[in-house]
Amino acid sequence: MTPGARVAAAIDILDAIASGQAAEPALSRWARSSRFAGSKDRAAVRDHVYDALRTWRSSAAWGGGDSGRARMIGHLRQQGQDVDALFHGAGHAPEVLTDAERAAGGRPEARGDLWDLPDWLLSRFSADLGADAAATAQALTQRAPVTVRVNISKAPPAQLRQTLADEGIETILNPRAATALTVTSGARRIRQSPVFEQGMIELQDAASQAAILGIPGQGRALDFCAGGGGKALALAAQGWDVTAHDIDTARMRDLPPRAARGGHDIALCLPDQLPQAGLFDLVLCDAPCSGAGTWRRTPEAKWALTPDRLAQLEQMQRDVLAAASPHVAPGGRLVYATCSILRSENEDQVARFTQENSDWTLTHQQRWPVDAWGDGFFVAHLTRTGAGATT
Repeated sequence: MTPGARVAAAIDILDAIASGQAAEPALSRWARSSRFAGSKDRAAVRDHVYDALRTWRSSAAWGGGDSGRARMIGHLRQQGQDVDALFHGAGHAPEVLTDAERAAGGRPEARGDLWDLPDWLLSRFSADLGADAAATAQALTQRAPVTVRVNISKAPPAQLRQTLADEGIETILNPRAATALTVTSGARRIRQSPVFEQGMIELQDAASQAAILGIPGQGRALDFCAGGGGKALALAAQGWDVTAHDIDTARMRDLPPRAARGGHDIALCLPDQLPQAGLFDLVLCDAPCSGAGTWRRTPEAKWALTPDRLAQLEQMQRDVLAAASPHVAPGGRLVYATCSILRSENEDQVARFTQENSDWTLTHQQRWPVDAWGDGFFVAHLTRTGAGATT
């Protein structure tokens, strides 16, 4: 495919998304109907689509309209690219710009366009992030870094850097976590890499790695909302005896093969088995959240979030804390984490929990910003100071 043809494909997919299709199904449908497209073509089209999703409002402002064509014109203008070199009508490229299209659009002026956020979130960003609000909003319009976690139970990071380099995957040390390597070249080779297949690395954001590395000690650990198990694997690599649990057991289906690949023995605990699991030295609650700190990776979620949905998530977070806390042994630690940057999902939840539960003490709390090193993330450590419940 020519560069222009890739832009034309992205336009069609953006129109499908605007009509109500989710991004991944829309991309899959295009790929199935475009067998001629090679892997580089598919990757380039995907990049165009996700770049436009991240800048949904500003690209429309720059392009002077909300169609897929206008948004791609706007996105290319934002990037300083020569729009006419791609919109020329030959070889399946988009048709030449009309006089009206050339005259339309311009630099965004409204704050929602500048920040690429829904209007209702603007005041929350300002209140929660203060002087960092604008920079955070802008950071969420950029592509996220690709970062791997070195399985330190198998090899040290320095050794893995060289091994990956030999496989054409260049990395740099990530200052957020000693186990983190950020990929600077060859990211699409990772899943086919022998290093990955042998369980020596896992894809994981550096902030998530830092949060797990910041949990002291060893002992029995329960990953209460395990999902795919990335944090359970990181805990196991640090020497914890890990049990993984999720109310939606299907979400854990990939965990056993991932654990086997990494050389970890992680027990799966189904919801009806949890009352007999006993007490744990550590219970990790990576709670359901808006994912606001990861919107670079899932930009659709930014535009889909509503005040009602956020309120539902906040209630779920309170429910998760209430359900998880009885499984912590006296003197044990409850770690609450989200990939959100909103106070109502983070500090406010922790404050409410400690106010309503006098036998818990907040001993550590930390945020990570959205920046070139990783996603936005929050973690709080709560220590059980009372006798605790029995299960």
